[in-house]
Amino acid sequence: MSANREDRAPDIRHIASGEGWRLSEFVCDAGPEDRPFEERHDDVSISLVASGSFDYRTHAGAAFLHPGGILLGAAGRCYECGHEHGRGDRCISYAFRADYFAEIACDATGDADFEFPTPALPASLGLASLAARVEALVDAQALATEEAAIRFAHVAARTAAGAPATRGKIAARDKRRVADVLHFIETHADEALDLDRLAAIAGVSKFHFLRSFTRIVGLTPYRYLLLMRLRRAGAAIAVTDRPISEIAFDVGFGDLSTFNAHFRAAMGSNPGRWRRERGAI
Repeated sequence: MSANREDRAPDIRHIASGEGWRLSEFVCDAGPEDRPFEERHDDVSISLVASGSFDYRTHAGAAFLHPGGILLGAAGRCYECGHEHGRGDRCISYAFRADYFAEIACDATGDADFEFPTPALPASLGLASLAARVEALVDAQALATEEAAIRFAHVAARTAAGAPATRGKIAARDKRRVADVLHFIETHADEALDLDRLAAIAGVSKFHFLRSFTRIVGLTPYRYLLLMRLRRAGAAIAVTDRPISEIAFDVGFGDLSTFNAHFRAAMGSNPGRWRRERGAI
């Protein structure tokens, strides 16, 4: 029997707030047995998916969200989340009062009446730096000021305004296979992973797996794994004093020079500078 809506309400932890915005962490443990419920965004919602995967449906379309992706929600619009292919997720969510967001979005897009044209932004190299900084905000040591909220909203609006149309319908079996692989990558990202191993988990040929994964996630498995490692490293560097080399090896990089090169390309600065400037979005 499915749990009722109240039983499956996510745990919410308040992190910070100001006039017109608030930052919270949402932890949900809903699973395939729980029926999705239609809900409504009271404010503009921009949320980084930190772990887990789930289906998200809104007036702007449907998306399959996974770590590194960004959920977009318009104030007053209804939405539905479902966990048909796995249990639970954790999101770091900014909520903006509609008039406050409108001012930011107008500056970013030139549209005074801007509303997100897409339900989500997939994980990407262009968003890696922002995602790592937002993920670091859950730690009080790196808690940023309201500038973080403004920057997150500005980048999300600007990126969404230029986002391509949402993808066509995806076969449920392919989504289920990719969800299994996403969960595996999330829990084994520090290990040496190859296409043979990931395709075996999906239970399909390497060609079919690569095509399905890239279509659903928007990145190849290699790029997705790389971005997950970089996002985790960026958050750890920002909120701890651990040696950078130790963090690089812990998240899955085999040598420091490779890590430094990828980190600079994704984050726009070297790891040491990133640490010195932590908290500034």
